[in-house]
Amino acid sequence: MALPIIIVLCALMLFSYFFDITSAKTKIPPVILLFAMGWAANQAAAFFDLDIPDLTTVLPFLGTIGLVLIVLEGALELDFDTSKLSFVGKTILIAIIPVIVISLSLAYALQFFTDIEFKSALLNAIPLAIISSAIAIPSVQNLRTENREFVTYESSVSDIFGVLLFNFLLEKKIMNVKTLGLFFGEIVMILIVTFFATIMLAFLLSRIKHPVKFAPIILMIVLIFAVSELYHLPALIFILLFGLFIGNLNQLKQSVIVKKLHTKSFKKEIKKFKELTMELTFLIRTLFFLVFGFLIETNELINSETLIWSISITAGIFLLRALLLKVFKINLLPLMFISPRGLVTILLYLSVPAAMSISIVNDSLIIQVIILTSLAMMLGMWTSKPNLSKEEQGKEKEDEQQNESLAS
Repeated sequence: MALPIIIVLCALMLFSYFFDITSAKTKIPPVILLFAMGWAANQAAAFFDLDIPDLTTVLPFLGTIGLVLIVLEGALELDFDTSKLSFVGKTILIAIIPVIVISLSLAYALQFFTDIEFKSALLNAIPLAIISSAIAIPSVQNLRTENREFVTYESSVSDIFGVLLFNFLLEKKIMNVKTLGLFFGEIVMILIVTFFATIMLAFLLSRIKHPVKFAPIILMIVLIFAVSELYHLPALIFILLFGLFIGNLNQLKQSVIVKKLHTKSFKKEIKKFKELTMELTFLIRTLFFLVFGFLIETNELINSETLIWSISITAGIFLLRALLLKVFKINLLPLMFISPRGLVTILLYLSVPAAMSISIVNDSLIIQVIILTSLAMMLGMWTSKPNLSKEEQGKEKEDEQQNESLAS
């Protein structure tokens, strides 16, 4: 039985790779095809009466590892300097405001229709308010640089803030000044951990001469993340800041610590580290969405009882997004449509205690919102312009300026 599973899994992963490299032309986000392949594999297994092990326990494990690697990969790709402070500030606001507004609005709606405690309603609403960096980041690799950076910052901050808010509500039974103080104390603690852990990991990355050096570094990153999460610290902050630090050593080379690390050989090691991270991220992300697609039941996709809720939530997500992009003077297309739900939504939904779960927020609703927002993202990708080289961008800018001068 093991060999057929290995054959099918390898074939599906290779198909996923094919989707990944052709997505620039098809403009179809690979995640939609992964869902479809996973679902089709489930139907085939049922048709041939194959005995497949229970994969529900695998999903949270793959999701957690995938989240760490995806945020790390995105952070490593970001270029950060002081000239981008305004851009980053706007992006952070656009990431945080929807999490708050959608969570509160949906919580009030859930409380109105189910007559439950507001805290339970809010806990169930938060997963649906968070953008999935696991879907958003890999889906925009063929967009222009500024759009890619926007999506990476926004989705990473949305993940971090959403997880922080969810864990805060889950752990704190009483809301008062003391709990708020503890919450901010946890943030300060993770910043201290991040500082020392980042310096230690960067030093090891530059000093280890053994042929096997990147795997231990990635294992230590996951270990620090897991231990931080165990003590209820916002561990995604560590992942994001570590990635930003390693990926932007050029901007920090005036620092005494960075001067000792910033060598030609170390820059080569960072490049290799980025490449390995991308490879691992592809494997874990693909496995997660294949397993998720495999676990989707057909009746959950077409559940009419939750369809009105899922369409309403999806419409609210994009209406609010369009308004925010307009207020902050950011081009609507294609960014308006890039607000998918996915990996973090699933992980947090599975983390809601049974005593606080709501019948309306069920598997069907989660799956439908994920599918609808992913399809909307596909529409957004069709409206996007191709990723141009710097020379082509310069030529396009000159053409735009000429057209503007002629129009005036």
